[in-house]
Amino acid sequence: MPFYDLKCKNCGKEFNIMAKMSERENKLVKCPDCGDSELETIYKSVNVVQSRKPEAPACPNAHICGANCRH
Repeated sequence: MPFYDLKCKNCGKEFNIMAKMSERENKLVKCPDCGDSELETIYKSVNVVQSRKPEAPACPNAHICGANCRH
């Protein structure tokens, strides 16, 4: 289940909750302060995962091949 950062449109309370996507889509998630289900998603932070390939070792013959040999 994903975590959601939400803000209640009625009282302005911001909160974080773990809920099923279907619960969020069907407005079954309620504000912990006033109980209203009119909520908007807020974006506090974004995590980016990036895959990196290891760098190729420097070509010992770059002066001959121009470093294009993929040694």
